[in-house]
Amino acid sequence: MSIMELLKTRRTYRRFEQRQIPSEVISEMMEAARYASSAANLQPLKYLVVQSPNRVTEVFAHTRWAGYLPAEQGVPAEGQRPTLFVVVLEDSEISKSAYVATDAGLAISNMTLAAWDHGVGSCIIGACDKEWLSEYFQLPSKLKVHSVVAFGYPTHTSRCEDMTDSIKYHLDENGDYLAPKRRIEDVVKYL
Repeated sequence: MSIMELLKTRRTYRRFEQRQIPSEVISEMMEAARYASSAANLQPLKYLVVQSPNRVTEVFAHTRWAGYLPAEQGVPAEGQRPTLFVVVLEDSEISKSAYVATDAGLAISNMTLAAWDHGVGSCIIGACDKEWLSEYFQLPSKLKVHSVVAFGYPTHTSRCEDMTDSIKYHLDENGDYLAPKRRIEDVVKYL
């Protein structure tokens, strides 16, 4: 797949097959995150790979999904939930920089693109119970939960469409996700 096709089709996915992601794919995803650029090359991010079914179920219960959609459309039902989570952590002893969020965005982008190259979809979740996650994983005070990324093999498609009157993602008649994007001429100015 070309890089532009990979970028265009690596969307948010919220319904998944219940099959495990091979360890070699997970390893590649984590290498991709490690390769991401970092402000001053400080590399303040750490990752928890949550793959045991019991822990995945526990983490799922403390995440919120698809705020623009009714729960029955946006929250994965039993049998459609992710099979893996990656918890992205900020190490405050390494960096207190305002750029940690940029670092996390770059690392998450790399991770999700590497996953999608193997057909593994993802959903980036900032709406999670960070305090509960910190306690559940017994994190030291220097590690702060930035976000959680859900992974699995999607059972639906997700694609972009030109925005008309709303930025709100929605489902089409087949239950597939559509993400409105502003037109290129509305976001880019050439000087």
